[in-house]
Amino acid sequence: MNIPKRLGWIPGGIALALLIWFTFSTIGADRPIGASTGIAYMGAWFFGLQESEYFQQIKKSGSWEVIFLIGVLIGGFLTSVFITKTFKFRIVPPLWKKHKNNSPASRLIWSFIGGFMVVFGARLAGGCTSGHFLSGASQTAVSGLIFGGVAIVVLIATGRLFYKNL
Repeated sequence: MNIPKRLGWIPGGIALALLIWFTFSTIGADRPIGASTGIAYMGAWFFGLQESEYFQQIKKSGSWEVIFLIGVLIGGFLTSVFITKTFKFRIVPPLWKKHKNNSPASRLIWSFIGGFMVVFGARLAGGCTSGHFLSGASQTAVSGLIFGGVAIVVLIATGRLFYKNL
């Protein structure tokens, strides 16, 4: 697919709008987009906590979000292999090598720490980036719009702090 750079966001915007419409519609999932409850759901299964009160609260949405996350993983993989043809498996990406080090262990440790902080923060906030930003902002919820603004500021600050030489 050869899309001119000035129009590159349009297909993604249309696809995102259709995804949001489908997930909210009664012919689709009939619920907002979310992902972090799926992580909590899988964690409860992994640690045998299916009888806990919290698991009972997230049972319906968590099971759907696991399917959503699997679809995101498969969709991202297929897109990078067949559409953009940019798939490369690497543990240490070029920017990490350039600005940090060549150590796969360092990259994996920092990735785990960052991922843990994101999921912990998401559960603490009662949602995740996809839940707050995509579902919330698409409904013009003030909390979703605030979250989106704060997320962008934190991403820029973290990038500048972590990649000082850029």
